[in-house]
Parts: sequence; C-alpha cells; structure tokens
Amino acid sequence: MIVRRLYYILTYVGLPLTVLLGTMWPPAYWLLVVLVPYAVIGLYDMLTTKHNVLNNYPVLGHFRYMLEFVSPEIRQYFVETNESGRPYNRIIRALVYSRAKGQQDTQAFGTQYDITACGYHRVNHSLAPKHVPDTEKRVQLGGPQCQRPYLASRLNVSAMSFGALSANAIKALNGGAKDGGFAHNTGEGGLSPHHLAEGGDIIWQIGTGYFGCRTAEGGFDETLFAERAKKDVVKAIEIKLSQGAKPSHGGVLPAAKVDEEIAEIRGVPVHEDVISPPTHSAFDGPTGLMNFVQHLRSLSGGKPVGFKLCIGRPSEFMAICKAMLETGILPDFITIDGAEGGTGAAPVEFTNRLGMPLNEALIFVNNCLRGVGLRDKIRIICSGKVASGYDMIEKCALGADMCNAARAMMFAVGCIQALHCNTNRCPSGVATQDPIRGRAVNVPQKRIRVARYHAATVESFCEILGAMGKDAVSQLEPADIRRRTSDEKEHSYAELYTLIDDKSLLGDAVPAAFAADWQTASAKHF
Repeated sequence: MIVRRLYYILTYVGLPLTVLLGTMWPPAYWLLVVLVPYAVIGLYDMLTTKHNVLNNYPVLGHFRYMLEFVSPEIRQYFVETNESGRPYNRIIRALVYSRAKGQQDTQAFGTQYDITACGYHRVNHSLAPKHVPDTEKRVQLGGPQCQRPYLASRLNVSAMSFGALSANAIKALNGGAKDGGFAHNTGEGGLSPHHLAEGGDIIWQIGTGYFGCRTAEGGFDETLFAERAKKDVVKAIEIKLSQGAKPSHGGVLPAAKVDEEIAEIRGVPVHEDVISPPTHSAFDGPTGLMNFVQHLRSLSGGKPVGFKLCIGRPSEFMAICKAMLETGILPDFITIDGAEGGTGAAPVEFTNRLGMPLNEALIFVNNCLRGVGLRDKIRIICSGKVASGYDMIEKCALGADMCNAARAMMFAVGCIQALHCNTNRCPSGVATQDPIRGRAVNVPQKRIRVARYHAATVESFCEILGAMGKDAVSQLEPADIRRRTSDEKEHSYAELYTLIDDKSLLGDAVPAAFAADWQTASAKHF
C-alpha cells in the first residue's frame, strides 16, 4: 500500500540519509525531530492489532481519529442549519439564550421553518384577542386529600440531580427559582446542600435508590424522609417510577465518582458502586403505590405528593387508575415524562426506542383520568423538550396543567449542547463533577439568567394564549393544536386521537380503543 511504502522509504531511506547529511551539514539533524517520532509511531501502528485503520495506514491514519474527535463540533458550528440541530435546533437554543440574557428575542424576515412540511404544528389565532390575567401564570398543586397545597408556577425546573449537574449549576438553577418564584425539582440524587443553598422552592424527588432517605441496606427510611420533607423549602414530593430517557432501567454510579460529599448526600458508603434498581422496594403494584403516596403525604405533614413516569404499557397506567378507585387514595399530581426527555447518560436503545412520546402520553393520561372521573382532582405535569411559550401552549392543550423544563434551563445556565454530559468533560461546567470545570458557572450571574428565561417564557405563553382568544388555560383543548399530516392536509389533535367522555371507563360501554387494556388492567399488579 502507498502509505506503508511511504513509511518504509522515510524510515529506512530517510533516516540514514538524514544522519549522513547531518555529518556534512549539522542543521540537517533537525529533520530527526520529525522522522524519529514518525518511525516509532508507524512501527507501533503496524505491530498493533487494536485499530485496523492504523495498521494499514501507519501515522497518517491518526488524522482520521483526530477528525472524528472534533466532528461533533464541526457539525454543530459549520454544518447544521438553524432548524436541523438535534436534540434542540439552533433556533430554540438562540431563543433561550436571548431570553436568559435579557436580549431581543424577535426574528427578522419571517419564519425559517417549512410550515407546509408534514409534522408541522401550529395553533389558530383569533381576531378577538384577550388579556390573560397574571393569576393564570400559577396553578394550585394539591388535591382534596392534601393539607398544605402549593401555588406553583406553570413552568418549573425539571428533575436534575447533583451528580449529574455540577454544584454551581444546581445553585444557579435554585437561585433562579428563588428569584423567579418557581420550583426546582431535585432529581433522584437526593436533597443536597446545593439545592438548599439559595432558598428556592423545592420538589423533592424520591427514586428507587431512596437517596437522602435511605437505610444502610438501601431501603426507604421514613424517619430520615420525615425530617427532610418537613423543611419549609420543600413544597412537594415526587415518587419517580420511570423517566423518559431510560424507562424501566436502573443505574450505577461508579465507585470513582462516589466521593465523601456524594456519599453523605445520598446516604451511601464512600468509594463504592451505588446501584439504583429499576423498581421500588418500598411498595409493590398499583395499590402499593397509592398506599405509599398516602404514607409520604402523612410523613411530610400533608404536603402534595405525586409520582412521575414515562408511559409504556397503557394497561399499567390504567391499573394505577383502578387502584385510585379501589383505595380511594389520590395523588396530588402525576408527572408525565415523554420519551424525548433527556438525561446525562442512558443506554442508546432505551433513549431511542422505548417509551411513549409526550404529546401522545398527555392525551392518553388525560383520557384515562377523565374516563374514571378524577381529572379535576389531579394535576398533570409534563416534561420533555419544553422550551418555549408555544411548547407550553401545546402541552396544556393536550392535558397538562404545568410544564417542567430541564435542558432549556441548562441552556439558561450556560449549556452549549456539546453532548458530553456522560463524559464528565462538559466544556461549560454544567453537567460535570470536575470542580475546575464547574467553576465556570457563575452562580450570581446565571441565577439571574434562569429567572429571566422563566419570566419571558411564561409571558410568551400568556401572550399566545390571549392571541388565541382565550383568557384561561382551562379553555385550551386538543382541537386547538393543528398538525400537518401531508402536503395538502392538516388535522387537529381532537381528530387524530380518540377523546373519551367523563367517567366513560366506569360503565359497561367502555370506548373501543380502551376496552382491551382496561379489561387487562388490575389494581393488584402491573
């Protein structure tokens, strides 16, 4: 091969000639600075069996791996268009950045989207726009069985743990929540001092590892839970059943990452692997889940308690609905995580192929709760690529009462979508435990940006709502969302998906689209 022949010529001919030439003209010895490393690296490449390319293309083959290493940055900075980036395109990222910085967030020369493309979403405006009162920016979290309801913002920080995010990123998010009057979900990693440092409202998430309220054996410790859940700053409790990026999958925090701080926060041994199992050990089945909800509500002093899940088998969520009816215990809220939701690290197949997308999941959950006559007693929170005021309109029209945002809030803190969250080498210091990298997040500055982004997005949500001729979020419905289904046609979500009547699952004439799953569902098991 040409590259190997070039190597032989430069090594076996070039080196001796250089030495010979150097005896006559000493400056020629400087060529050895290049030729000797070239010869050593090439010899190693040809003898190794680790990389086929390097074996066939010694030395020069390294350029292939160098280009591959920087290819994500090349694509992001030079190749992708404004609307083609994934998971978030440049239009959305720029919108979040501009709102977080308090800069102009208008657009010149018209939309950059192809509004006739299949899959394009929109809403209809009204020639009689209305003013939306500020009271619509908040909603009460807490049903009839809750003694200490929480008046929550329509937009809050979604679940992100300390460990996934740096200490400064957590502080900036919580500081923004404090300044903007919205809530910050802790994620399943525990209620850390960084979540409490700035005084923002907290939704404490309890996962399968029970971090922060965990016994030495890994079970649920009700004494520790009660002690922390009664803190004034903790406004609600969320039981995590599954998440969009890796539904029905546990996790392992390697021993190398379990330093003294992480170990203390999570209640685990230092420098040992930490296992988060895929299922809870404190309860079993839908009825057990409802009893656990009631138990946590009692231990927390009557605060709102709900659960989070990504919808998978429809019959399993229906089983939870049956358990609500049989036990008479109701969660105060249900958080629906779409399959498009993100996380710091997840198996590729789980991220790409498991779970129901958020829009379909919202329609389904809304239908189920309506079908059993409980929709007015339970709030629905959604999470999964919510970044703009229109996103909030769309999700609320499909059944949500509130929205959570994770990655958009990370953008406000300084995330650049480098896609290195799982490497601990986040270049912006947001998704890393490297203290040097984490220092890049300036907490006093970034908390202001988080609050600005939140305020501008909620304001945009209300402006769009008013432009639709509505002055209350409760007036939104699936018929308001239009989706283009072909080059020539579009349909509303009310046309695309079955909408069932109130209590229609309780009679003998169960809607055909739900009958088989409703028959299969059992309150005793998933």
